[in-house]
Amino acid sequence: MGDVQVGDVPAGPVWSHACCLEDLALPYALPERATECLELRPGWPRTWTVTWKVGKSDVTVPVKDLPARPAVASAPVRRFSWRTGQRHRPGLECLVTTGRQHGFESMAERWLLLVLDFVGGFDEVLAQPFRLRFSSSEGKGSHIPDFLVLAAGASCLVDVRPGGLIGEEDEVRFAAAAQVAAAAGWRYIVVTGWRRQVLVGIDALSVRRRPMADPLGLEDQLLAAVGQRPWLFAELVDQTHVPAVARTHAVHLLWHRRMAVDLALPLGEATWVYPVGGHDG
Repeated sequence: MGDVQVGDVPAGPVWSHACCLEDLALPYALPERATECLELRPGWPRTWTVTWKVGKSDVTVPVKDLPARPAVASAPVRRFSWRTGQRHRPGLECLVTTGRQHGFESMAERWLLLVLDFVGGFDEVLAQPFRLRFSSSEGKGSHIPDFLVLAAGASCLVDVRPGGLIGEEDEVRFAAAAQVAAAAGWRYIVVTGWRRQVLVGIDALSVRRRPMADPLGLEDQLLAAVGQRPWLFAELVDQTHVPAVARTHAVHLLWHRRMAVDLALPLGEATWVYPVGGHDG
């Protein structure tokens, strides 16, 4: 899977129907020294600025005037580029949640978009949403966060960087982004990697994320069976009239969180499938 990084986190199930981004990503805590480097004297939200790109124009506002829900018409402040010999792999990922394509600059960012599409609960994703200019003990600094995920509840600012590649300068930039997110009423997360197994499972389920016709009524049969008790995946599809076709519909239902599995375990024939909310956990 290319640039995927995985690691150990406290053991426990990750229920597919109820997990959120923070449940799937590896935890990352900003060191206190990074925040201590920032110039956070009274009035800092008036001196730090954020620049959006709307159409061909740049719009700069102080952090104190940062809207909790910016215009979705904003464009990435940094253009996506493709050239021979570049080490990162940019591209476009189509999300079912928004119905359109979203740009990414690396495979690590592409996996983030796929996970977002799975957990849902948002209205829009803005890539490279703005340029932040901030002050630190080292002088003036700037940072372009990777994504801003807009949601009716709490929006989320996201940076994506494999843990082994985070340097001290990155930590200061992330600490500045965290301060701005808090000022705007957003959550902030740095995604350094993923819990074991979850990306493999979500990637497998994503092949059936598109709308599907069900003329045989197999999804109702699957939901009725799993509503009675948990089943192994192979046994569950055998409860339908056409097991071979029911497999694709079972995957579709799991992607859309209408049945549940533990994403912390390998996904396969022997995976236990539960009714939503009816697992032992």
